[in-house]
Amino acid sequence: MNTPRAQTARFVAAPWLILRFAQDDRGDMFITFEGIEGSGKTTQLNRLAAALRERGKSVVVTKEPGGTPLADRIRAILLDSGSVIDPVAELFLFAASRRQNVMEIIRPAIARGDVVLCDRFTDSTLAYQGFGRLLTLDKLRALNDWATDSTRPDLVLIFDLPEEEGLTRARSRNSEAPADEGRFELEDLRFHRRVREGYLTLAAAEPQRYAVIDADGSADDVYARMIGELSRRLPELLP
Repeated sequence: MNTPRAQTARFVAAPWLILRFAQDDRGDMFITFEGIEGSGKTTQLNRLAAALRERGKSVVVTKEPGGTPLADRIRAILLDSGSVIDPVAELFLFAASRRQNVMEIIRPAIARGDVVLCDRFTDSTLAYQGFGRLLTLDKLRALNDWATDSTRPDLVLIFDLPEEEGLTRARSRNSEAPADEGRFELEDLRFHRRVREGYLTLAAAEPQRYAVIDADGSADDVYARMIGELSRRLPELLP
């Protein structure tokens, strides 16, 4: 039975089940897009969503923090450059936003058989609050599992580029954005270096769960690399 509870069991029963979709005929898939600030992951997510819809797939696009009315209000607090937030309070705000998104958007979409593309998910907590803020990774993993009922993506795409370049891109983007969402761009280069190193550490530890995409170069170049990786990992996604 294709219920959210059944989906959770599929995600966590054993490591090899993370890519089980490639071995069955289910239509659902959950892919998350990760990377440092300015990595271009959102651009690539939107391009992939458009390509999948052109092929007739039902696609749900969501983001973190945000994705629901309540989570979007939390997002405004978390990303406002004027917000001064204790690191642990920040962690719980992200978890609250994530819980709302999982229960309202992600798990119902998976249960329907949709392809879900999420801009950031639990690995952002490990990279930013764990490696960046230096909070304990084991506690973060436990909180992630609690907030999501252990829902895990079929594949995590990490868009990687030097932190200096990413920050330059992000700060340029934010200077033209209608909403103030630049709080993390105010962090120093050492913070962003730890975040990048955190992502790469996670990917090296579980290569079956993560695909690292070189995000340096034009958007077309990065898109081609992403499609190549998806074609290799999940060939049925883009027939």
